[in-house]
Amino acid sequence: KKGSRIGTSSLRRASQLHALDRGLVIETLRGNVDTRLRKLDEGQYDAIVLAAAGLRRLGWQDRIRELIPVEIMCPSVGQGALAIQTRAHDGKAGGAAWELARKLDHTPARIAVEAERALLATLGGGCQVPVGAHATLDGKMIDLRAIVASPDGSRVIGGDLTGTDPAQVGAQLGRTLLDRGAREILDKVYAQ
Repeated sequence: KKGSRIGTSSLRRASQLHALDRGLVIETLRGNVDTRLRKLDEGQYDAIVLAAAGLRRLGWQDRIRELIPVEIMCPSVGQGALAIQTRAHDGKAGGAAWELARKLDHTPARIAVEAERALLATLGGGCQVPVGAHATLDGKMIDLRAIVASPDGSRVIGGDLTGTDPAQVGAQLGRTLLDRGAREILDKVYAQ
């Protein structure tokens, strides 16, 4: 409701909450997950926004009160994806650790993250900018949704693109967002 104090540590989430224009008071939330939940329990916030994947991984799925749809809160690039890195064997792939890790590859997740990362690379963004991306796969078709938002939520540039090549889909949508005004938003964020 209007005037509710919402805690988040993410500029991307804060921007999208501001963009809802519901009169929410968005406040910075710091600390590990235990600390953040304690602050909520103590009444310092009316609600906090955390990644559901992180709460589930810690066994606290019962603390999740609402899952915010991607149409309202576009996640960060690679949200929820895990990566494994191994040492090269004799300077190239093929060692025992690499072979074990390769068996864990989830092709749809890897392709989705490749598209999201191509978008972020095109935008020139990092983890502390208000950029969201969410790619899904339907067969061989990649659907990529992305946003770039001003920190105060007054301006949100968004778009969707479908294609089969993750690097191409991400780069093309990134260029489209830049042409629509994302460049100005990102330049202001970096200047701050």
